[in-house]
Amino acid sequence: MHLTIPIPSRTTLFWIFQKTGGASHSLKVKKERGFRAAEDSEITMGIVDRIKEIEDEMKRTQINKATEGHLGRLKAKLAKLRTELLDEGKSSGGGGEGFDVAKSGDGRVALIGFPSVGKSTMLSQLTETQSETNAVEFTTLTCIPGNLLYNDVRIQLLDLPGIIEGAAHGRGRGREVIAVAKSADMILMVLDAGREAGNRHREILENELETVGLRLNRQPPDIYFRKKNGGGITFNSTLRLTKLGDDPYQTVYKILHEYKIHNCNRKYVKCLYVYNKIDVVSIEDVDRLARMPNSTVIACTHGDRPALNFDTLLAKMWDYMGLTRVYTKRRGEAPQFDEPVVLGSERKGVSVQSACMSISKDMLDNFNYALVWGTSTKYNPQRVGKEHMLMDEDVLQVIVKTANQQKRDKNYNQKVQAYFDKYKKKKKALKT
Repeated sequence: MHLTIPIPSRTTLFWIFQKTGGASHSLKVKKERGFRAAEDSEITMGIVDRIKEIEDEMKRTQINKATEGHLGRLKAKLAKLRTELLDEGKSSGGGGEGFDVAKSGDGRVALIGFPSVGKSTMLSQLTETQSETNAVEFTTLTCIPGNLLYNDVRIQLLDLPGIIEGAAHGRGRGREVIAVAKSADMILMVLDAGREAGNRHREILENELETVGLRLNRQPPDIYFRKKNGGGITFNSTLRLTKLGDDPYQTVYKILHEYKIHNCNRKYVKCLYVYNKIDVVSIEDVDRLARMPNSTVIACTHGDRPALNFDTLLAKMWDYMGLTRVYTKRRGEAPQFDEPVVLGSERKGVSVQSACMSISKDMLDNFNYALVWGTSTKYNPQRVGKEHMLMDEDVLQVIVKTANQQKRDKNYNQKVQAYFDKYKKKKKALKT
């Protein structure tokens, strides 16, 4: 049963105020506030409600060839609203300590997990950083960095505050924590082996990271984007498309147009699930957790109890990061085994050209050939070019062109002029 009560207009309320000598002044103020609140709620519907409406519409829509384009546009709107939900409001106040930490070392690993699972204890035992530990939850309130030296490579570990369910939507400063995690090369998801049985912590954390665009242990799709100065959007495919409606180009165009600024905000990152506190569970549970995909089990030092399985953790972490160490060598000198050039297939590639760019971008201008010792060659040393793919612990010696070879280059004069201009600009900057 619905009961409708007519609300008097503002003019009627003002007339009542005059007749009663102010007795209904509070009534008038309340009614006007009610009008404004109702008007605001109609104009600016909550983002969460709009997301729910789109999800409900997608559930009601039958999936067939005629509705595939419509579903694609709904998914684009849904992704846009979720991105807006993650963005910080411009009018929100600041305050509090920042989570962002300057990158250091050759790789970055983020420790993510629920509160009181042992992230701070793990950081303290892997590095020389003493992160505060306590029995209460939310002991760590800011991002605490630590440096780990493993296999001659400096790895930065980030101890992030514990996140809870709903972190992707801002609960418990979860958006700031996950934003730092997106800048990492790898994620260590720390879980409590004793509390994992019926709490679904692993599934909850995976869903939170999935919501903000982190794809764990997946291969990126075979889609390539190339920016152009003009000409609009061009869309090409090598296969017949059957999931984008009758006009795939229009579907893709409308999805991109929904964002106004087209960007790729998905990140594919390796994740290792670390089950801590195995010393308090049965051997059967330890065996079950250790056999789960992308998982390992450990126990941190606590009192008289020693740390368990940390060597396996470091070995797996090294394999998941996929780093390649390349040692450089000068002519007539021994290789420099103390400072390797660290490359990664997920970042710059592992070719000779990538190694030269990591050392100095100018090295490629006068590149002649390279000599490589190691497992990537058929014999040692082998003369290779820029496209040769290096392997871990290879030794690289770059041979540059001689002065006569450089003079025979077509662009020799332009290169000399560019170097001279760069020298003058640097000298002028020093004077000022």
